[in-house]
Amino acid sequence: MTTPGAVTSLSRQDIETILDVTRALAAPFDLLTMLATVTAAARQVLHAERSSVWHHDADTDELMLAVADDIRHVRVPVGTGLVGACARERAAINVPDCYADPRFDPGVDRRSGYRTRCSLTLPLIGHDGGLVGVMQVLNKDDGVFDAADQTLANALAAQCAVALARVRMTEALLEGEKMRQELELARMVQMSTLPAVMPAVPGYDLCGTFLPAAQTGGDTYDLAAIDQGLLIVLGDATGHGIAPALSVTRMHAMLRMAFRLGADLETAFGQVNDQLEPTLPDDRFITAFVGLLDAVTHRVRYLSGGQGPILHFQAATGDCVRHKPTGFPLGAMLLPGRRAAVAIDLAPGDMLVLLTDGVFEYFAPDGEAFGETRVEAVLRAHHREPTAVLSARLLDAVRAFARGAPQEDDVTMVLVKRLPGTAASHAFPRRVDALAELVAFTAAALAGRGTAKHGGTCSA
Repeated sequence: MTTPGAVTSLSRQDIETILDVTRALAAPFDLLTMLATVTAAARQVLHAERSSVWHHDADTDELMLAVADDIRHVRVPVGTGLVGACARERAAINVPDCYADPRFDPGVDRRSGYRTRCSLTLPLIGHDGGLVGVMQVLNKDDGVFDAADQTLANALAAQCAVALARVRMTEALLEGEKMRQELELARMVQMSTLPAVMPAVPGYDLCGTFLPAAQTGGDTYDLAAIDQGLLIVLGDATGHGIAPALSVTRMHAMLRMAFRLGADLETAFGQVNDQLEPTLPDDRFITAFVGLLDAVTHRVRYLSGGQGPILHFQAATGDCVRHKPTGFPLGAMLLPGRRAAVAIDLAPGDMLVLLTDGVFEYFAPDGEAFGETRVEAVLRAHHREPTAVLSARLLDAVRAFARGAPQEDDVTMVLVKRLPGTAASHAFPRRVDALAELVAFTAAALAGRGTAKHGGTCSA
């Protein structure tokens, strides 16, 4: 406890110095400048030769010399030396003869050439009770530090702790803002890869939905008219946040590039897998459905790396046929060869329904998952509605089932519906490899009219 004598012994200049420190804390400050101000005040009012501040690194549980007179870049573990003992015990240590105290570490003296005689070491405790550092003053001019000195030093140490804690909070806020900006940038990049509008495919109704659980997500989808047909993609990278978002964005871009260069489905799928495998961490991969719809034959050819179930809703019966993945997730391993694509034929009113785990595994408060059965019930009840409406119905059903439970995973849906009453078309793609099919169709048509074998011509 401070004695009246300790207070009255302070000079007017000492009191003004301490008040200057308090005023400085209320204004913006540079940490090193502020700590230098505090240590200078400690030297003045305590009549000490030297003073220093050690910052506590919570990640390594070490003390790092932040401000000192003639030495820098010193780190000591908590528990080592007088400053380490002070940090460990979180109590002031007043030592009249340092070289007689077994806790004293003379190594700093040896490096600096200074001779420490006596010391007063105080812990710096933040407002939350956590250790932020240690302040130490050395060698009182006219003897050793007494109880009154310790009281004054405690007041200055509190100011020093405020400075350190304030800077920590400011750094945390700045880091949080930086992370927010990085997440927003990643979100913009990811969202820019999604279709801005649905492609127009005669006889089809298309819809894609993406609802990330966080600011960025590990899901992606694509619906795009390319030379090879309608490209249909649904991808889900392990994890959440920036890294998975970048992984699926990269996969998305590589697929588009492969098809733009003329690759067929099998080649594109294999090339993307083999490019992802050496770059993804061992515990990361992407489950992905990659398919091509031929809107003339109404056939979807696809490969699915770990993405399933693949739902084929059959309008004629109201049944939902489930298809399994065709292989391992993308990036999980190098593929020894090219696997042949699987085909699904869409009859009028049929739908290809692709959903990520965020739909099937949306959990209610009691831990029950939404599941495939409920998905199929929504499809049967609303399959005649436009896909955009059906997608909204499915989301409404999921949220009603969840009863307010938070979304824990990304929710992504792709619906490809062949409109009722669309018969098979006799249009042919403008490619060299379609000539044989065109000739065969023409021959069959002429034979049906009884003219082909006579070499005659048809007229309307």
